[in-house]
Amino acid sequence: MSFKTKNFLITGGAGYIGSHVANLLLDKGHKVTIIDNLITGNKKLVPKRAKLYVNDIADKKEVSKILMEQKFDIIMHFAGLISVEESLKKPKKYMTFNYEKAKKFIKICLNYNLNKIIFSSSASVYGNINKIASEKNELKPINPYAKSKKKFENFLISLSKNKKIKFVILRYFNVAGADANKRCGSTNSSSKNLIKLVCEAALNRKKKIILNGDNYKTPDGSPIRDFIHVTDLAEMHYISSKFIFDNKKSQIFNCGYGKGTSVKKVISSMEKIIKRKIPIAIGPRRKNDIVFSVSNVSKFNRFFKWKPKNNSITKILINALAWEKFLKKF
Repeated sequence: MSFKTKNFLITGGAGYIGSHVANLLLDKGHKVTIIDNLITGNKKLVPKRAKLYVNDIADKKEVSKILMEQKFDIIMHFAGLISVEESLKKPKKYMTFNYEKAKKFIKICLNYNLNKIIFSSSASVYGNINKIASEKNELKPINPYAKSKKKFENFLISLSKNKKIKFVILRYFNVAGADANKRCGSTNSSSKNLIKLVCEAALNRKKKIILNGDNYKTPDGSPIRDFIHVTDLAEMHYISSKFIFDNKKSQIFNCGYGKGTSVKKVISSMEKIIKRKIPIAIGPRRKNDIVFSVSNVSKFNRFFKWKPKNNSITKILINALAWEKFLKKF
């Protein structure tokens, strides 16, 4: 699938997911400009062919200057804070960054008739529903991070009702893996992401993995997640960007594979790859931890007849492990 060269403005393009999408768009022959304040982003993840502005997205003067310099066709908005645990301690910070600043940014863009947006949302907006999540489900966010995502979704929906914007909201489930060519991956050394922790344990950089509870009401007692490879997620963004130009109606799509993998299964899959056991300790459950998070993917598949290329926890782990090894040289 390809379409006429577009000029993309990406917020948070120095981050894990944003950098993968930036690389894919450039691979497809599009132009990419990135705005990132580098609070959590990494300058090394920015593709050389992309233009980077180190700015805050809510800085009206600087963002206006960028929008005056060139005409953009579409926004991909990834910028924001993503730690659920931090959001529980600093809820106001998360509302400021993920909602207030994002809202200001969109209003600036509308001053320059930039009104097409793909928004990086989260499956956490569904809350702890303990069933396969469809886009039609009621949203019941249970932490400040998820609440900030929901609030910005609602802002976009209200603008679209007034015909001011056209959007695609993508609700990510558990994003993992890394670019097979080692151009980008997770660089957050303090990340509590399960796949990263498993990779560190596989490389003997961690002595053991602490499971946050093992007595959940699941087949093996550990939480179940829908893991999606980051390069498949990047392709979903590309497909969505084509859709936004071809169709008048805004849409919301889940981004996952529609199958659950338990935390213990992830660990045992890595053990098969490295051919040894990974030590495990059982810790306390995390506050408000979601037990079961799996996506209903029928809507995206119905719209686009799309088949992911990396629908395998083994492939996700192999790519993540290769990236983790490479990180020392990055």
